[in-house]
Amino acid sequence: MGGAAGFVRTSLAVVALLAWCQAQSSTRSYGPVFEEQPAHTLFPEGSAEEKVTLACRARASPPATYRWKMNGTEIKVEPDSRYRLVAGDLVISNPVKAKDAGSYQCVASNSRGTVVSREASLRFGFLQEFSAEERDPVKITEGWGVMFACSPPPHYPGLSYRWLLNEFPNFIPADGRRFVSQTTGNLYIAKTEASDLGNYSCFATSHIDFITKSVFSKFSRLSLAAEDARQYAPSIKARFPADTYALAGQMVTLECFAFGNPVPRIKWRKLDGSQSSKWIGSEPLLQIQDVGFEDEGTYECEAENTKGRDTHQGRIIIQAQPEWLKVITDTEADIGSDLRWMSCVFCHGEPVPFLFFSSNGFILLFAQNRIEVSGGELRFSKLVLEDSGMYQCVAENKHGTVYASAELTVQALAPDFRLSPVKRLIPAARSGKVIIPCQPRAAPKATVLWTKGTELLVNSSRVTITADGTLILQNISKSDEGKYTCFAENFMGKANSTGILSVRDATKITLAPSSADINVGENLTLQCHASHDPTMDLTFTWSLDDFPIDLDRSEGHYRRASAKEAIGDLSIFNTQLRHSGRYTCTAQTVVDSASESATLTVRGPPGPPGGVVVRDIGDTTVQLSWSRGFDNHSPIARYIVEARTLLSSKWKQMRTNPVNIEGNAETAQVVNLIPWMDYEFRVLASNILGVGEPSLPSSKIRTKEAAPTVAPSGLGGGGGAPNELIINWTPTLRDYQNGDGFGYILSFRKKGTQGWLTARVPHAESLHYVYRNESIGPYTPFEVKIKAYNRKGEGPESLTAIVYSAEEEPKVAPFRVMAKAVLSSEMDVSWEPVEQGDMTGVLLGYEIRYWKDGGKEEAADRVRTAGLVTSAHVTGLHPNTKYHVSVRAYNRAGTGPPSPSTNVTTTKPPPKRPPGNISWTFSGSTVSIKWDPVVAKADESAVTGYKMLYRQDSHSAPTLYLASKSRIDIPVPEDFTHAFVQIRVTGPGGDGTPAEVHILRNSGTSMMVEDSVTRPVPHAALITTNSVVMLALIRYLEL
Repeated sequence: MGGAAGFVRTSLAVVALLAWCQAQSSTRSYGPVFEEQPAHTLFPEGSAEEKVTLACRARASPPATYRWKMNGTEIKVEPDSRYRLVAGDLVISNPVKAKDAGSYQCVASNSRGTVVSREASLRFGFLQEFSAEERDPVKITEGWGVMFACSPPPHYPGLSYRWLLNEFPNFIPADGRRFVSQTTGNLYIAKTEASDLGNYSCFATSHIDFITKSVFSKFSRLSLAAEDARQYAPSIKARFPADTYALAGQMVTLECFAFGNPVPRIKWRKLDGSQSSKWIGSEPLLQIQDVGFEDEGTYECEAENTKGRDTHQGRIIIQAQPEWLKVITDTEADIGSDLRWMSCVFCHGEPVPFLFFSSNGFILLFAQNRIEVSGGELRFSKLVLEDSGMYQCVAENKHGTVYASAELTVQALAPDFRLSPVKRLIPAARSGKVIIPCQPRAAPKATVLWTKGTELLVNSSRVTITADGTLILQNISKSDEGKYTCFAENFMGKANSTGILSVRDATKITLAPSSADINVGENLTLQCHASHDPTMDLTFTWSLDDFPIDLDRSEGHYRRASAKEAIGDLSIFNTQLRHSGRYTCTAQTVVDSASESATLTVRGPPGPPGGVVVRDIGDTTVQLSWSRGFDNHSPIARYIVEARTLLSSKWKQMRTNPVNIEGNAETAQVVNLIPWMDYEFRVLASNILGVGEPSLPSSKIRTKEAAPTVAPSGLGGGGGAPNELIINWTPTLRDYQNGDGFGYILSFRKKGTQGWLTARVPHAESLHYVYRNESIGPYTPFEVKIKAYNRKGEGPESLTAIVYSAEEEPKVAPFRVMAKAVLSSEMDVSWEPVEQGDMTGVLLGYEIRYWKDGGKEEAADRVRTAGLVTSAHVTGLHPNTKYHVSVRAYNRAGTGPPSPSTNVTTTKPPPKRPPGNISWTFSGSTVSIKWDPVVAKADESAVTGYKMLYRQDSHSAPTLYLASKSRIDIPVPEDFTHAFVQIRVTGPGGDGTPAEVHILRNSGTSMMVEDSVTRPVPHAALITTNSVVMLALIRYLEL
């Protein structure tokens, strides 16, 4: 009875499993896979929007259902609640910070399993008003630095800051002297000036998606005490933190700003590495785009002016949210088997992420039943159907969480050959070997038996049945032909599949390839002929050192030499060193193959030398050694040494000792190097076939220091304030500094005196020096020399240059100033120049000032001339107006005293009324044009004549005619049909308004035309008022 009951239970289990398998195979089903997950959302408080939508969509079969969690607790979506589900999206109506701010997750499920989305935060953005308290006034000595604190109101997220001066929208620009910190909002002024006097307000702006809100503080008054002209060294006031934490991939911004007089310059450097190409430097700011772990390190900000320097240091520490290097993938496994599921590996994350797994939404923190969690993998023992489902791998640190999902499907299947039956016809070569796979789909793995006809096959000297069920027959003969059947069985059922073995003639190589020796660039054909069973197709393949040759991807080097089936010759064109090796020709049919090999030797330039080592480092020499590389079958004749510096990526050939390095040498001295310079070296070998590839670069070295050997260039100067001598030069390049502690020594003296004054200027970047002394007169010539120094000594002096001290404004004024009215809005001004001997600088030109009678000279309009000209034409004046005119000389220091003013009155304007009643009469080749005279009014200038602009058509050039009376005769060609005419008055006040007409030949008759401006136009076809056409005529030739 017990045995019968066990048999019944086993049969029922099999029936149940068969039904389950049939249900699974009837439709292709799979677990949820997220296509869209919720994203971090920022909702502005007080927004007109009345809802927030968190997106969630998963691909699944059958379709997924959705749930949502907030802060780990499931949200109840009820008909009257503020929560709604639209497909998988969660819609929150009338969101409130106190109730809805938090972390949200979407849960998608179907019959195959459950997955949980990444976490998404919902936060509320806001910006409150500044405090209503009045801000204290600030009083500072002019020339000193000052800081205004912003003290922004409560807000989220961050703000951008600007400052107002006196009123909106007068924003203060960031110009090097002034700086607004985007970290604190504070305003810094490095050196106050008189123009800084006024009221200051902090203007803060919040940017939240499509909403922008700004608020500003109460004004704070800045007043200045008497100026302190003393200069002082920089003092850094806006400092970046000692430790700045940044997320990889984001932009990092460091701020640094200093007070000082003169205004300091800001420089940035990385103390433990080189400057990155991702740096965006703009004096007070250092910004690093797409920051990575290679950017981590200590950074220094240096503020410098002529009085000294100040520095500040801080570290950038890079962190990162987790990122997957390898994730779990969908897996199918047999029921009852063990599974080691290689799953999740993260490539980076800082701090180190915490890794865990979940199954259908439930966390697997430790071994459970048959499941073991070990590092980044899951291990299952004796899989059951209930192990099927959705699994997730989760890595998280304080910067974020990443999820990876995959589905595990546990299979239970009876053996099935439908997808992989035994091949129906199995050809095999005589005396060869044949392999017949048996690969039914089955879960668990099936037991396999083979038969030939009715004979059960077992392992023997010629027959092998492998552990996976594959049948192998060796040393095949004609007697092995027949039917072969594979039988497969597991506890789910059994199946079989049959194939027929057919024995064919073997394939043989009849002409094998021969070994060869050639030079780089030459061509060669390797022969290969074969015989085979005529009932089958023959193909040839070639390999080089056992790697197959792809003729289609050989860049034209390899090509089949013949299209005949039994010939597989290989042609090699433009051979290269890489083509050397053992070539194997394989003739192959579907049942067997035959191979023969030959060696090809390609001679060429030598390979790269190895192991370049630098030793005995001096200031201008080093000793190199290297190891011999491959000669590529041609003796090495000589070596070449190249080097590059950190200042240039280009390799250059270097001078050596000996000059020519023989091919058997493995060491040489490199000479004529630059002291205190970073170098890399490489070596190239050559033979009669050319120069080979270079060696790998040596390690970087720096030559020893030496005193400078070149004097600085570009010596000059001039300008500045009174009693100053400014000396400029071109900063010496790094190539010529020869050592650390680099600077400049200046020698200067007033021209014609004996003793020299000297000054030391530190720092290689320095490019000017200011010498102040009350005894220095304006525009006094000085003799100046310069030389460089470093820690090893001083270099040679430059040639002597002449530099002039600062100029002063001219002391004398022009004289005999005369002004003459020209037309109604223009005048000509002339004067006698100042004497060059009276100048206290280089005369740049003259400044004409003119103002209306009754006005003030301080408000005068101004026109400047350049050079030594002594006249000017002034335009834009008012008609019939009296002007006062004076002239001043000017140079780089400013303008000199004014000349005695002279007076001029502009003429009255020309009559506004254009000529009217224009008529014309044709007489052969002449047209006579008449019009009514124009009489000037009392406030208009007299009429002295008329100007007429005549153009026959739109393509011809206009012609100007002058008339003293109100008529004119114009010659016209016989084929004349029409013309455009402008007529205007002219006189002392200039030209008046034109009358514009279009003249047509009309059977020799005349036609009267009303004034086109003051009266209506009776014949629109004959009168043109097209202002565009006539304006173009006027501008073509100014009247």
